[in-house]
Amino acid sequence: MKKVFVLLCINTVLFTSCSSNQENKTVEIYPVISPIVRDTIIFNEYVADVHSIQNVEIRARVKGYIENILVDEGKPVKAGQILFVINNAHYKEELVKANASLKSVIADAKSAELEVKNAQILVDKNLISQTELEMRLSKLDAAKAKIEEAKSIESTAALNLSLTQIKAPFDGVINRIPNKVGSLIDEGTLLTTISNNIDVFAYFNVSEKEYLDITVLNNFDHKNEVSLILANNSLYARKGVIETVEGEFNKATGNIAFRAKFENPNGILKHGSSGKIVLTKPIKKAILIPQKSTFEIQEKNYVFVVNDKNVVQMKSFVPKFRITNYYIVESGLNVNDKIIYEGIQLIKDGDKIIPQLVTSNEVLNFNAK
Repeated sequence: MKKVFVLLCINTVLFTSCSSNQENKTVEIYPVISPIVRDTIIFNEYVADVHSIQNVEIRARVKGYIENILVDEGKPVKAGQILFVINNAHYKEELVKANASLKSVIADAKSAELEVKNAQILVDKNLISQTELEMRLSKLDAAKAKIEEAKSIESTAALNLSLTQIKAPFDGVINRIPNKVGSLIDEGTLLTTISNNIDVFAYFNVSEKEYLDITVLNNFDHKNEVSLILANNSLYARKGVIETVEGEFNKATGNIAFRAKFENPNGILKHGSSGKIVLTKPIKKAILIPQKSTFEIQEKNYVFVVNDKNVVQMKSFVPKFRITNYYIVESGLNVNDKIIYEGIQLIKDGDKIIPQLVTSNEVLNFNAK
């Protein structure tokens, strides 16, 4: 009997204690919000390579010694301005020889022409045969052919002489000059490069999905404005315009290249520099929830929602984009859900709370601070 009595007492004590704990548990107040619906803009960034609208190599077209360099590295030049002078004494001599040779064959042709005229007179008087006249006509044709050959040689000599002066093909900026005065150069030797940076192209690669979002969903018309973030993370002052898209996707990467054009009147952007293209995408009636109200379990995103009985329940959702302090919801939540705004680390599924509604304006103002 004693044992039974003791057990009954213990059970009574335990039951009384548990009941007391349940009754004394405090129901906490938690702020809750409904998803925010509003028009917004998202920003996508893409690594970009900057190229001058014109960037060409300046190479020697004749062999010789560099006699003079009339520009300096990094300096602007005008179209037609002389940049380098190659020693031209040899080419002057070649031109003089070509001129003399041309004069000589012209004189021979004149002599042959006179012989033809005389032969024609003699043929008319039946003093020489027609065959003799034809031979002299052939001699005249040969002399005329030599004139054309001599003119070609003279033209080549004059061209070679002119090529000893290397001129700028367009307005631009001179880059590095590897060879100095006195250097012996061959035909084809690189003398420098010249860049026209008044405008620049920015090339960036976009995935197939993003390409469709940009072109199809946004009615892309090759006039979309874009921004450029420079290597120091500063925003370039001028907007660019997407001009064109390549004709095919890169099979290795699955990307396609876009080209945007930026005005560059101050010459800040240089050929070969890098940056990031920023594309904006407007989204109508986006469903937003604060990131602080979410948590992740096994690569899935969740929030705590409160049902009609004020009981907390876990609910998964699929985010579409992530912007500053917010997720844009793709699916899983609707505007009627009541989401725990703060304190999600202190509650668990099945807890009962007292919800305190926080307006969307209060949430936005708080996150803006």
